[in-house]
Amino acid sequence: MKTANRIILPAMDMNVSEHGEIEPAEIAHYEARAKGGAGLIITGACAIAFPYGAASMKEPGLSDDKFIPGLTALADAIHAAGSKLCIQSTHHGKVARVDIANDRAVLAPNQPDYRYNMGALADCTPDELRKMGEATAGKQAAYKDMTSDDISWLIETWADAAERIAKSGADAIEIHAAHGYILGVFLNQRDNKRTDKYGGTLANRARLACEVTAAVKARVGENLAVIVRVAGQEYGQQGGLTLEEATEAASLFEKAGADAIHVTGWGRNPFENFTEGPLPNTVGAYLDNAAEIKKHVSIPVIAVGRMLPDVSEKAIAEGRVDFAAMGRQLLADPDLPNKLRAGTPEQVRPCINCYLCVAENFFDDTPFCAVNPALGNEKLLPLKPISSSKHVVIVGSGPAGLESARVLTERGHRVTVIDKSDRLGGTMWFSTMTTPDNERLLHWFKAEIKRLRIAVKLNTVATIETIRALNADHVIVATGAVRPKPDFPGGDLPNVQTGDTLRAMMLGTATAQEAGFVLSNLGKMGRLSGLTKSPEFVRQFTKYWLPMGKNVVVIGGSLVGLELAEFLAERGRNVTLLHEQQQLGLPLAMPRRWTAVKDSLDHGVKIHRNVAITRITPKTVEWTEGEESFSAPAAMVVYADGTTAAAPLASELRDAGMSVDVIGDASAVNYIHGAIHSAWNVVTEL
Repeated sequence: MKTANRIILPAMDMNVSEHGEIEPAEIAHYEARAKGGAGLIITGACAIAFPYGAASMKEPGLSDDKFIPGLTALADAIHAAGSKLCIQSTHHGKVARVDIANDRAVLAPNQPDYRYNMGALADCTPDELRKMGEATAGKQAAYKDMTSDDISWLIETWADAAERIAKSGADAIEIHAAHGYILGVFLNQRDNKRTDKYGGTLANRARLACEVTAAVKARVGENLAVIVRVAGQEYGQQGGLTLEEATEAASLFEKAGADAIHVTGWGRNPFENFTEGPLPNTVGAYLDNAAEIKKHVSIPVIAVGRMLPDVSEKAIAEGRVDFAAMGRQLLADPDLPNKLRAGTPEQVRPCINCYLCVAENFFDDTPFCAVNPALGNEKLLPLKPISSSKHVVIVGSGPAGLESARVLTERGHRVTVIDKSDRLGGTMWFSTMTTPDNERLLHWFKAEIKRLRIAVKLNTVATIETIRALNADHVIVATGAVRPKPDFPGGDLPNVQTGDTLRAMMLGTATAQEAGFVLSNLGKMGRLSGLTKSPEFVRQFTKYWLPMGKNVVVIGGSLVGLELAEFLAERGRNVTLLHEQQQLGLPLAMPRRWTAVKDSLDHGVKIHRNVAITRITPKTVEWTEGEESFSAPAAMVVYADGTTAAAPLASELRDAGMSVDVIGDASAVNYIHGAIHSAWNVVTEL
């Protein structure tokens, strides 16, 4: 099998199939990535014995000839777009939610002798817990030790599935031997306690995956390329697969007939280790493991795990790996390969690593993307043409304002963006301090504004007069949320900061009354020197010098408060985080939220939930938890709660007879995802 390039879309479940049959929406999704230039498209997991061993009734099936027409339609669409198609095949084993929901014992090497720590669920809302429970009908798994008959059935069923894939006209099959699915749990010592020929040594534990690979190869011959996906390492539990074992297994897979090895990773406890694997936080997370495995096989090796374009290009050029799989990046921008080919990498819309897409899989639902509203809804593109061009003035240069400006210009409108600050980005610029991935999005917006030649007026306060002077046909207010000081006793003290005053301090516009004499003057010096315009400089510099006292109390443990607490703790501050509710980190997507709470605790943040603030003094914060009273020293108090949507400017403009829309946090506080999606709701129809 030859591909047009070395970029691969790895498997990411879309959960839109109907009773195992591929639907038009799923074909449109993969077709968009093929048209975008990816050399190989790998589908989400497809169940070889559907509905048995399936994780979802919305996952494609491979167990019956009735599924072949859907697979053929998908293959035809991918081929017409110039790409090749690989069908990922699996039996989900102990995580087969459909079996659990239907009171079927799930297949396993043997009865598991451990339970996961599920403490992270304390930060899930009741609605999230309900939706997760629905996927298994609220039932607990029962396990069936696989007999020799079960093993023979599995191997034969896999070969049958491969034959159907070949009949569909697809180009490759991926055999999933990782991520806690049936072949993956046979591979590691922690799950596999068998004493027969399928347990004990690595060669024995790899035997089942090798027999499946050999049977598939024998059945489909040269009609399909056979890829085996293996974890180069398993994280979070003693006895998980090691790199040494994965390397040995890869060699065995090659001898069994594999044509390529796809090296992933796996966090064994999804509630604690999910951002280690299978969807890592770290850029190039599994590259070193893939490179090591490549030294021991003669077939191509695919690396996955935040393989950003520059990292991938270097790794392939150096011969460390042969292909780069880019999952979330191709969800964020399906045209990434074409843009790289055209020599315009600055036009690639970046994934911001927010985990909103994958969080939906916990609920058996369809992924959506914070930065790409067309994900799963490909009919939104191409953008609707306009009947007549308007001059649209956008007030605010945060993500809602910038996305509006971009889309409106692409559609043919004339746009002017005005902002009272001296830089683009709004609160997104400030968020890059604690969330560096947001900086990639900010750079992309800046590049798009330049490419589209959109007029921008910074240091401009929006009033009826300034907007009227621009002769606007329509105004979009994207001024963001407001963050008032708290209304409990001491909330107006000078040692109390809010998101707005901290941002003003960074921008060098804070008054002495807002930030104190020293901090306000330091902010002005940073603005005048230009140093504080670089988020990366601020992130690095504050690791060595941060002009605030040793003890900090953060009030409010939602997205902003939690990330800010960790940021300050990393910089040597003694941080106490007080949250009036139970769940921390909302509205962060669950896997990222769980990691953020864990990382904050690891950095020494003292977290208190379900508190009631009593008062703030010049040196302390006092609160109660139930019947008990507490206090913590506080040279500075950051109030990261009370964020409110407000757009008084919109009312003034409407009263003046102007046509106005309100978007982003000015309309409803939903951060970057809400800002961009609310922008599309308005500007795709204007």
